[in-house]
Amino acid sequence: MKPMTSDEKVLTPTVIRLGLISFFADVASEMLYPLTPIFLTSVLGVSVLGVGVIEGIAEGIASLLKVYSGYWSDRLRSRKAFVCIGYFLGAISKPLIGGSSSWIQVLFARSVDRFGKGIRSAPRDALLSESVHESKRGLAFGWHRAMDTLGAAVGPLIAVYFLSQHPAASELRSIYYFAIIPGLFSVLIALSLREPKAHDLGKKQNLKINKGWISPEFKKYLFAMGVFALTNSSDVFLLLKAKNEGLSLVQIVLLYAFYNLLYSLTSPYLGHLSDRLGRKKVLISGLLVFATVYLCFGFATEAWQFWILFGIYGTYMAATDGVGKAFAIDLVPRELKATGLGLLGTVTGFSTIVASFAAGLLWDT
Repeated sequence: MKPMTSDEKVLTPTVIRLGLISFFADVASEMLYPLTPIFLTSVLGVSVLGVGVIEGIAEGIASLLKVYSGYWSDRLRSRKAFVCIGYFLGAISKPLIGGSSSWIQVLFARSVDRFGKGIRSAPRDALLSESVHESKRGLAFGWHRAMDTLGAAVGPLIAVYFLSQHPAASELRSIYYFAIIPGLFSVLIALSLREPKAHDLGKKQNLKINKGWISPEFKKYLFAMGVFALTNSSDVFLLLKAKNEGLSLVQIVLLYAFYNLLYSLTSPYLGHLSDRLGRKKVLISGLLVFATVYLCFGFATEAWQFWILFGIYGTYMAATDGVGKAFAIDLVPRELKATGLGLLGTVTGFSTIVASFAAGLLWDT
């Protein structure tokens, strides 16, 4: 790859398109995130345990598929097909949930959604890394996380507006039908993506995966992030903590939007910082912030405390999510970018499921 000149920009057409794709997809997903537990328990009569089973199975599917989709993306030398199919499945899953009349149907719809996420994530992130010079990789991931998470801030605000117009739980189905609109926008933009040039991906026959492809450094990184993910349970528990301390549903949704907004605003800066100072320094700083914030959540009882903690929590995400992916790419062979990203997603995904299950047991007992 040629050296980057000063006038080359990180916001290439591919970076912008991928950001817009993730923005619209996250608007569709995050407008439903705070409402889905209410829909399942109040409209369909699913127990809290049932909600956990549905989410656990769905997330397990996504985690398992990431490593396989990454491998096949590298093997086939294709990114776009995985991205388009993945986002299409995510879009059509939303009205399927809204039209469900039983938990089995919801499980199927959520599985379709997570199947889409599982097959698109690693190829999308590999495509993102291939669209910029390696010296700008952290900044590119930062901008993508910013646009992605801006959608996660806009989505809950739409949910707040919907709740103000349709306060009855029985009216929740209609927002699931509406969510397909931004979801399909993401698919249309995905269809306009262009595949990387052949020299950036290599030839199909050159792909060799053996026991030696994982470097000692990448093994250490996988182990470290897997152990960390065992303590990183679902953010739902943080929202439940706020609810138990007396915050209203609307306040909780706004709090979630605020967290995502801070995450979005700080992602480009921290991604760029990782290009200049090194990924490991920024990543470790983010993990220390996580530990401190979680400790403080245990003592929080006032609304203003939750606003401060969720804001700081957003900076932790900005320092670890995109930066962590860029770091993984730094540690794997060029022709196995998607495979490495998929393996990281699978390891941390399964660890997070275990963490959420353990957190649920601790919460109940």
